[in-house]
Amino acid sequence: MDDSPTAATAVDLPFPSSLSPSRASDFTTCPLLFRFRSIDRLPEEPSAAAVRGTLVHRALETLFDLPAAERTLTAAAELVTRAVAELERDDPESAAALRPAPGEPPRVDAGPLLESYFGMEDPSRLEPHARELRVSARVDGSFELRGYIDRVDRAPDGRIRIVDYKTGRSPGAGFESKAMFQMRFYALTWWRMTGEVPRLLQLMYLGNRELLRYQPEAEELVSTERKVLALRDAISRAAEAGRFDPSPSRLCDWCSHRALCPAWGGSPPPLPEREDWPVGSTRPDAEGEG
Repeated sequence: MDDSPTAATAVDLPFPSSLSPSRASDFTTCPLLFRFRSIDRLPEEPSAAAVRGTLVHRALETLFDLPAAERTLTAAAELVTRAVAELERDDPESAAALRPAPGEPPRVDAGPLLESYFGMEDPSRLEPHARELRVSARVDGSFELRGYIDRVDRAPDGRIRIVDYKTGRSPGAGFESKAMFQMRFYALTWWRMTGEVPRLLQLMYLGNRELLRYQPEAEELVSTERKVLALRDAISRAAEAGRFDPSPSRLCDWCSHRALCPAWGGSPPPLPEREDWPVGSTRPDAEGEG
């Protein structure tokens, strides 16, 4: 019998061994949704809004490949057009979500979002430190924090700003905490990676040209780490019990898996055998989320 580490199965490894902001949000929103996405890995039909968001994120990422003087609204619109063509070539199913009717060309309508972006900052005056950056850090032993940061800016004096683009509208009063948890999660991961607390966290809501800024402190990030570890423990308990209960809310109206949810008269598929679960971790965030 092979006793080497590489012979370990999913049963031998803790679950989850890693967590991202999106999967953490899934569990706090609805444990059953977390299960469907991270254990069953059920397919989800792409929505036009999500696909459009991904394309806008891609355009804003590649905009900074251009010389500063060429980073214009027209250039950004052309980058969206290019991204649509790449999507049709590489992922026709997602591209189909943008078609008003079968056989018609995809319709993105990204103009208002791009205009919002250019109304909020001048990209010709920025040289990002990193874009669409995969970050990961281990805490509490082997547990991994991970995700993708839209943009990292470094000031001449070395201070770090973490930027996230949102193609929707800013949350109403009292609902900012969920969005800021995501940003503090990224700030915590960056801190544990580099030893440096980011100076500023910035959310850019292109849907209504709103900026949400926050200056994190080390003590707050320690608190965030405790919350993430408590969430990990809650997921682990649900996994051990084999029970991921639904949490019905208004968000159910947009859930791809509502027909399978017992809260709406559906029946989930049998929980996969433990050895068939993803090996100790949840799946990566999709590019351009949010």
